[in-house]
Amino acid sequence: MTKKVSIRTFGCQMNQADTEIISSLLTAEGYCLVAEEDDADLVMLNTCAVRENAVEKIMHHLDSLKGLRRRRRGLVVGVIGCVPQYYREEMFQKSGVIDFIAGPDSYRKLPELIRNAFQGIRGAELFLTQSETYGDIEPMRSGSISAFIPVMRGCNNMCAFCVVPFTRGRERSRSLQSVLDEVRRLEGQGYRELTLLGQNVNSYRDDEAGADFALLLDEVSKAAGEMRVRFTTSHPKDISEDLVNVVAQRENVCNAIHLPVQSGSSRMLEVMHRGHTRREYLDKIAMIRSAVPGVALSTDLIAGFCGETEEDHLQTLSLMEEVRFDYAYMFYYSVRPGTYAARHLTDDVALEEKKRRLQEIIDLQSGISGEIFRNDVGSVQEVLAESESRRSSDMLMGRSDTNRVVVFDRQHYQPGDLVRVVIESSTQATLIGRCQDPGEG
Repeated sequence: MTKKVSIRTFGCQMNQADTEIISSLLTAEGYCLVAEEDDADLVMLNTCAVRENAVEKIMHHLDSLKGLRRRRRGLVVGVIGCVPQYYREEMFQKSGVIDFIAGPDSYRKLPELIRNAFQGIRGAELFLTQSETYGDIEPMRSGSISAFIPVMRGCNNMCAFCVVPFTRGRERSRSLQSVLDEVRRLEGQGYRELTLLGQNVNSYRDDEAGADFALLLDEVSKAAGEMRVRFTTSHPKDISEDLVNVVAQRENVCNAIHLPVQSGSSRMLEVMHRGHTRREYLDKIAMIRSAVPGVALSTDLIAGFCGETEEDHLQTLSLMEEVRFDYAYMFYYSVRPGTYAARHLTDDVALEEKKRRLQEIIDLQSGISGEIFRNDVGSVQEVLAESESRRSSDMLMGRSDTNRVVVFDRQHYQPGDLVRVVIESSTQATLIGRCQDPGEG
């Protein structure tokens, strides 16, 4: 009898891409994927460990599976991804419901782990490699409009606060040819957009082909045909003029760059081991905006890192006012065991102070984003329709070239269509409009 598998994904786009790879591996072994955990013989959680609250969500979900296991005798539960790689065999003590664990480089071992688990044998595969990219596996994609292509994995930067080098290992890249082959398959299958993924995507290197990320992006743009091309996430120290020039020159490469800064204080950037100063970051921003007018810039910000003073916090606010990011992912610092900060620095900013500083960051960014979005009212945006709007089946939701979420009247359009939309109003996170009439504008 065919075993049914439910995979729940937590965290970043790379985890979503990994779930598509895992789905492909398991369906090739004869497993049937189901959406609901209540219908499954095997429940797998693909997890994120980047922040403490992400781990707490996963542990809470594992607690909820205890009831399902009582209702479904013989249910197998696996936890995969960054959380087990981070906590290792301690996971079995954290939750008695877990039957097996596997890290991000061990997904080829999943069929064996699962077979053993159904026989009552617990298992763990947590080896990090310097070569695994899964580039030979055709993902089982969850959508038919936009697709993720992981081009590199891991991180060598060792930022003081970050667990990624410990959970994802060191950097390694797919071959240029394997990426281009995948792009051409997507183009032939009718996909409308692709996103090149990496923990540090602009650290991509294929030494054999003599390719860095700028060359890869240029070649992908040529192979993509009419598909839109996006990429994430970039590290400021690795953003090059060559890369920015590709964004500027290639019409199908979207004018949106995510460039995490974390802090506006050069002192804090040094403590964080970010590898650049405030001035160097601002110079990169100026270079990008000079080459790509109208580019949308987004970032990550951490409030209350070890030793952060009020002056450091004010430096972050002033950098936000100077750059005027289109949007930002904002968090307060939480200690991640094993990182440089956990081992060598003191988490000395009180929780209430972290929350206050974070709220000031959020309030400032909300005001900036709201103003930027209001300035888009009256403009015409070319929007790739992705799905029906949650508001109404008479509305579609999509994204503009600059990664704005746009909701508009459906008319005769369908998801996958590229639509010119006249923007009539906005919120802090969404543009609202109507389809441009033929001959208008």
